Amino acid sequence: MTADKDFGELVFRQHRVHGGVVLIRLFGVPADLKADMLVQALKERSAEIPGSFTVVSPGLVRIRKTRDINPTD
Repeated sequence: MTADKDFGELVFRQHRVHGGVVLIRLFGVPADLKADMLVQALKERSAEIPGSFTVVSPGLVRIRKTRDINPTD
């Protein structure tokens, strides 16, 4: 889990091996609400997250599987 967008560079451009990345894009959200949103996203989508690049933002959880990543991205 990270708020650092550089992990996208590592996964998509450099094709680094990973077990899964969760990028947290919840700027300005109070810490307690942010924690609740992350817990909810993990509960609802936990089976999809391993090996994927997941972005959690207000009202949206996007998951891109590693197998869906084109090496020319």
